[in-house]
Amino acid sequence: MSTNTSPAAGAAKDADAELLASMGYKQELKRHMGGFSNFAISFSIICILAGGITAFPQAIGAGGGLSVGLGWPVGAFFALVVAAGMAQIASAFPTAGGLYHWSSALGGKGWGWATAWFNLLGLIFVVASVNFGVFDPFFKMIAPYLGLDPTKFGTAIQIGFIALVTVAQVVLNSYAPRLTTKLTDISGYLIFAVAALLVVSLLIFTPSLHFGRLLEFTNMTGADGSSWPHSTSTLMIFLSGLLLTVYTITGFDASAHTSEETHDAARVVPKGIITSVAWSALFGFIMICTFVAAMPALPEAVKSGFGFLATTLAPVPASIKALLAFGIFLANFLCGLAGLTSTSRMMYAFARDGGLPASDWLKTVDEKTQTPVRATWVAGILVVAATLYGDAFVVLSAGCAVFLYLSYVMPIAAGFFAEGKSWTVKGPFDLKAFSKPIAVLAVVGGMVLAFVGMQPPNQKVFYIIAALSVLLLAFWWVFGLRKSFVGPQSLLKHDDSASDAVEGELVEG
Repeated sequence: MSTNTSPAAGAAKDADAELLASMGYKQELKRHMGGFSNFAISFSIICILAGGITAFPQAIGAGGGLSVGLGWPVGAFFALVVAAGMAQIASAFPTAGGLYHWSSALGGKGWGWATAWFNLLGLIFVVASVNFGVFDPFFKMIAPYLGLDPTKFGTAIQIGFIALVTVAQVVLNSYAPRLTTKLTDISGYLIFAVAALLVVSLLIFTPSLHFGRLLEFTNMTGADGSSWPHSTSTLMIFLSGLLLTVYTITGFDASAHTSEETHDAARVVPKGIITSVAWSALFGFIMICTFVAAMPALPEAVKSGFGFLATTLAPVPASIKALLAFGIFLANFLCGLAGLTSTSRMMYAFARDGGLPASDWLKTVDEKTQTPVRATWVAGILVVAATLYGDAFVVLSAGCAVFLYLSYVMPIAAGFFAEGKSWTVKGPFDLKAFSKPIAVLAVVGGMVLAFVGMQPPNQKVFYIIAALSVLLLAFWWVFGLRKSFVGPQSLLKHDDSASDAVEGELVEG
């Protein structure tokens, strides 16, 4: 975390504040994050120890080992392309709320408003699914070491536990921002360390390893324990397995949402977005390939669902298993903590521009901690509410991937059409000749990944999207929000002097 108070650091801070002011906003949030902290918050939300484990059964329950051996690299490639497209825009518009501002500036306030709602819902689903996972399976995994019997945990305990975890994350975010950043930084190292210990333990103690499974296509749809209904389409089976990658490699927009808390944001944020995806893709691939090689016979692994990890770790000494259990549990708690940071900053930025009900109340920043306390508490309440039904994790995990990738590709698509026309000033990170090809590939790939998340048994996500779209359209047209909602006019209609200031900062950078 950057705590440098040298003249150079002060000058960088002033430049960030001036650039923000040129876009029409004053510095309200505390700018205290350095390069590693900005990387770590996205890396912590991606958290290969969260989605890489909880969504793993959905991959092998589709096309078997090939869903990992080939599916992960394909999904990770498209995620990296989407990240590159986002990074270029983030460099030009380094503000909290990220995607909402980008879409508004490049595609108009209506496009930005819709992007904001998809992004906000996706972020709420992310934190809700992660906190659900903190309880099941990860708290259940450490419960025996605490002398507790997880078979006796009922719905009331589940709700109470998730609420307690979320409140703890809200309190840390609201009243201890520096500690939250330090914990997120630690999370970055923790994920590396625990993933490495997990892989090494399996490689050492598993009696026999079968890496050849990674090249074997096995239709597991409809099998006992598979989450996918039976299918005979090889393409659909393969695409279904991509949900592992889609759910795991999401949330990297957090680097953008914390732009106003990051020093030298126009440079640092794009790097944070891309490197968090790249390192997660690499280490996640090593980890899940090891799972496939070390797990028992495929049908038994599919049948065991979340229990695959306990079965796979059976040969590992109890002391190491206990250390791994606590490490994975802590990493998932910190994943939710980072996710709530991102969600609250997005909600704050959207409210600041009048995009939410009670915006004047939600946009308030605490003078002492310089954090959006009210937005953080509201986000926490919505997170808990999202977990209060039976198949919450299935809907939440698929839903967050779909909503987030839709919100990712919307500003990239707008940028494709705006580039060279209304968008002529870019930031320090510029894709140059590759800009438009990457935009096309990102939109196509992002839409494919979103399509995967809406397939049965996750069709509820499609119904939610359809209902949300109709509701948003009604508010936009029927209730006249298209006239009353002004959007971020500081981006859409800033004057020539502001344009010159932005251009000067970005070009000089």
